[in-house]
Amino acid sequence: MAIIFNPSKIERQELCDAFDRVDPDACAAASWFETTEDDPGRGMAREALAHGAEVVVVAGGDGTVRAVAEVLAGEDAVLGIIPQGTGNLLARNLEVPIGDTAAAIERALGTGERRIDIGWVDTGDGEERGFAVMVGFGLDAHMLVETDDDLKDKAGWLAYVAALGKAIAASDVVEFTLAIDDDDPQTLSGHTFIVGNCGTVQGGVALLPDAVLDDGRLDALVVSADGLIGWLDTVRSFVWDNGIRRFFANDDEAADAETATHLGGARMTVELPKPLPFEIDGEEAGEVRTFTVRVHAGALRVR
Repeated sequence: MAIIFNPSKIERQELCDAFDRVDPDACAAASWFETTEDDPGRGMAREALAHGAEVVVVAGGDGTVRAVAEVLAGEDAVLGIIPQGTGNLLARNLEVPIGDTAAAIERALGTGERRIDIGWVDTGDGEERGFAVMVGFGLDAHMLVETDDDLKDKAGWLAYVAALGKAIAASDVVEFTLAIDDDDPQTLSGHTFIVGNCGTVQGGVALLPDAVLDDGRLDALVVSADGLIGWLDTVRSFVWDNGIRRFFANDDEAADAETATHLGGARMTVELPKPLPFEIDGEEAGEVRTFTVRVHAGALRVR
């Protein structure tokens, strides 16, 4: 077993103490790898595989988990997650215990596992990057850009709320072109476009209510809300139409609103009129003018 941890999120001794409460032999028997500012986990994951690790446990936030998952995609090693970040989005969607390190370790060392899909995104720079949760531009990306890192460390996901006003002001509605699978390109209008492999975020809000981790497709959301009335319509769509009402009505498909449209497919190509901030699994990824996403079905084994 290999343990890859982000020392800015949790110290090795604290992590080892938690392992000892679950399995006194696990800590000493494991190979340990520490991430760095220059490498959030890819190199460590490659080294773990080279050493023959059959189980790779990652302790960190979404960025660390994504980096390791990207390397493990298509490999035989199984991924275990000890969530230590702000969003912990993949862990949330896998129902991994959050805020209880020992419980997460118990899950990571257990026998239950499943295969999930991985998404790949090409932003035209010649390098495909993997994602386990979602990518996109607009409000989500602007919130990341505007979020104060010190406040994020102190207040967790509430720091994103503080950035929401700035993000809304910075998100202009644009017309962009979207091609899904083999269909002809269509022109859409919105300030936010999110493509995801899974869709539940903090607070249990399902941005992509149709998204399933192992269905061999990606789901997308276009948001075009403008002004208070538009945002109220969008919030109603998230919380009521695709949340409470859908749960009790047992509906199978996500409900659209005038300001929120849901789409899906195995491959999507987007062309924007101008470069916009982009995010990959909750991490800033610069600005993009065009990008293509595709799904790699069943690519990752997870606990």
